[in-house]
Amino acid sequence: MQVQYAKLGALVALTVALAACGKSDDKKVATQVAAKVNSEEITVHQVNSVLARNPNLPPEAAARAKRQVVDRLIDQQLAVQQAIEKKLDRSPEVVQALEAAKAEILARAYLRQVATAQAKPTAEEIKKYYAEHPELFSQRRLYVLEEITFAPKDNVAAELRTQLPRLKSMQDVAEWLKSREVQFTVNRGARAAEQIPLEMLPRLAEVKDGDIRLLESGERLLVVRVVATKAAPVDETKAAPAIQQYLFNRRSSEVIAEEIKRLKSEAKIEYVGEFAGQEVPLKQQPVEPVKGPQELNVEKGVRGLR
Repeated sequence: MQVQYAKLGALVALTVALAACGKSDDKKVATQVAAKVNSEEITVHQVNSVLARNPNLPPEAAARAKRQVVDRLIDQQLAVQQAIEKKLDRSPEVVQALEAAKAEILARAYLRQVATAQAKPTAEEIKKYYAEHPELFSQRRLYVLEEITFAPKDNVAAELRTQLPRLKSMQDVAEWLKSREVQFTVNRGARAAEQIPLEMLPRLAEVKDGDIRLLESGERLLVVRVVATKAAPVDETKAAPAIQQYLFNRRSSEVIAEEIKRLKSEAKIEYVGEFAGQEVPLKQQPVEPVKGPQELNVEKGVRGLR
């Protein structure tokens, strides 16, 4: 693919050069070639492709980043040339890795096409989501939390709930867990509402500053002490772009899951050898998996709230 792009770049450069003949010898000819490495060319298209993977790059850093990308591509091309010279591209391990990479790229390209074909969420859907989640928007808060996380063990959770009113500090909680030989991790920090699992937010919003609560978060248990909170609401206009992207990603994930299900139902799939009779459904990874409110980057454009 790189060789094809290089040939295309050379052809474009040659065309421009011929068109410029006789007009002005002092004018620089436009080119799509960013660098030449021995007989191979690195194109501007390749550079832009790498930069496109970093959409949050500040404009003032773009020029330096372009040069860094070119330098990295030069290093890569030098290594590629050496690999081909030593015929590493013919080794079974490399051939297998290339085929695996090709299969993954093609599969992701198709699923991305399925995902991007979905209609954008409507203004009504965005408004509805905003209204249904005041804890993320109109009543959004910033939290300073102390956390102790541990896995469920026997009846520890039920016993801890009865003991919490007697435990006056997080240190007391830690000592109690140690006495029950429970492994745990401790964390303290500031988090915005959208950085907290959605199922926890309503319960956390009820906790007063200084209080300690036992909450569930997925397969883990969480003892939380709310050190401090601060109101940081986000209006619907500012939240709309983040909500639209979140809803689109969620819809895309659902559509991809349905498409995989449809393809499986129409295909002839047979497990053989040691896998025969072990038809355990594999959990498909969507192109852009939806994890929860963490994707709602409402801080974008409202950074002054902190």
